Amino acid sequence: MKIYMSDIRKAKMCARGSRAFFLAQGWDYQDFLVNGIDLDIVEQANDAMAQQVVEYVKNGRKQ
Repeated sequence: MKIYMSDIRKAKMCARGSRAFFLAQGWDYQDFLVNGIDLDIVEQANDAMAQQVVEYVKNGRKQ
């Protein structure tokens, strides 16, 4: 399962903060914008805000 920028926005997270988070993790932000990122990778980051996005996606993107 993948996470996309639309999921981050719908989970009430900002693009600027997500970019900073990706850079801090050493992840390719531009690739994420084009292809998304595997949910498992984000889940392993063990970050509270990232977990909010993970839960949003796992719960069927219904929020």
